Amino acid sequence: MQKKINKKHQELLKNFNPQKNYSVDEALKLVKELAYAKFDESVDLAFRLGVDPRHADQMIRGAISLPGGTGKDVRVLVITSGDKMKDAEEAGADLVGGDDIIQKIQGGWLEFDKVIASPDMMGKVGRIGRILGPRGLMPNPKLGTVTQDVGKAVSEQKAGKVEYRTEKNGIVHVPVGKKSFDDERLRKNFDAMVSAIMKAKPSSAKGTYLKSLSISTTMGLGIKIDTMEIA
Repeated sequence: MQKKINKKHQELLKNFNPQKNYSVDEALKLVKELAYAKFDESVDLAFRLGVDPRHADQMIRGAISLPGGTGKDVRVLVITSGDKMKDAEEAGADLVGGDDIIQKIQGGWLEFDKVIASPDMMGKVGRIGRILGPRGLMPNPKLGTVTQDVGKAVSEQKAGKVEYRTEKNGIVHVPVGKKSFDDERLRKNFDAMVSAIMKAKPSSAKGTYLKSLSISTTMGLGIKIDTMEIA
């Protein structure tokens, strides 16, 4: 059942123009005001980029540690061996294992949000690639989730590291926090993410790179942001 929209929210909707390009500060304020769900909604950005992800050299993909965190409790699984198991546990990994964990995943267990693996285990992790891959959970050295320093990788994921990649039609969807974040925290995360996306512009991309940018909460409306303020 949809929550009944109160009078204040109705007034905000009357003054909201979905066709207008708002300044960053206006958009960050408005996105929280327009949120009406009872739960702490995620605040997400949607970049429309002038790239063709069908070409490997125009696939925008990476990971960034948001300075204000994500506001989400991330369950981190580490697949490793030897002394690295202790490193992962001390860094705060929720579960650490080797062959036993791989067998558990093969049996259907998927109670985790991120997977980190040490290079020596990737041959075995490949056995569960068909399970992890479609869910965006396969460890990848480009994203820092295949590494010798599993302790550091765990700390980064727990602190608020988010991954981003170009979807069809050059769209990148990525979270930058929660509606409960104060303005300063949300602005820091916004600036960090925009900077990462802009720096990732491939040299082969022609024409306008940042075509449009909008912000919304999980259940809220999309608010267009003036890209001239960014570009």
